[in-house]
Amino acid sequence: MSMRSLWVTPMLLALLSLTTAPAALHAQPREEATADNLFTGTLDVRMGQRVFQQQCGRCHGNDGSGGEGGPDLTNGFRSASTDAGLFKIVREGIPNTQMVGISRRSTDQSTWMVVSYLNSLNDTTDVDLPGNATNGQQLFAGKGNCGSCHMVNGDGGRRGPDLSQVGNRRKPDELASDLRTPDEEVDPRWWTLRVTQVDGSLVEGLRMNEDTFSMRLMDDNENLWSFSKSDVRSFDRVKSSTMPSVDGALTDAEVDDLVAYLFSLRREES
Repeated sequence: MSMRSLWVTPMLLALLSLTTAPAALHAQPREEATADNLFTGTLDVRMGQRVFQQQCGRCHGNDGSGGEGGPDLTNGFRSASTDAGLFKIVREGIPNTQMVGISRRSTDQSTWMVVSYLNSLNDTTDVDLPGNATNGQQLFAGKGNCGSCHMVNGDGGRRGPDLSQVGNRRKPDELASDLRTPDEEVDPRWWTLRVTQVDGSLVEGLRMNEDTFSMRLMDDNENLWSFSKSDVRSFDRVKSSTMPSVDGALTDAEVDDLVAYLFSLRREES
């Protein structure tokens, strides 16, 4: 049996090994980590995504597209050109910067899985899709009305994620799921705030920022509102997506075309 199968089978063992286990459970001492990534399968990528979201998502965004001070990781890695270099950065951070490594109690295995997940965000391998990207672009701008909320290369709205390079971070099946079941996975960045002011008037919009004492939202007209929580009557967080499902609005063929267009939105190779 290979070393790889010993690590990831059964799934429960892999999950346990990604937690903050005692040092005795570490695969290897930090300074002796192998330069070869043995954890590159589908399950490894999924595990790496979980660790990334738990430990890196606040700065880099849960999908790696950038967050609170952390750069977009779907456009390649400026500070590492090899998996071994990326492992070192994920593990130890970058001195004299805001980039700190993941928990020192995490295993080398979990670090390699994060590396595999990051590589998956930058996989631009061509895929043979049933849809037509040109037709999908027309749907995006026309019947689908996607540009009212989403920006592509500087054009469009700001009430949804920027899709200029969405093909780098979402696979075709994930894009189809985003279109058909948008409520399935909603990042807190795209929640809605519904604020009732002292005079009873209601202000509702995209949750731009929130802390213990204040909150800020952007309404449908892209106006920004700031509130002190102590100065409003009440407020609610709406955690469902503001984007409607395309089911019933687009045919299956049109969804295929739209997926083909969205997946074509990837960074240009240098």
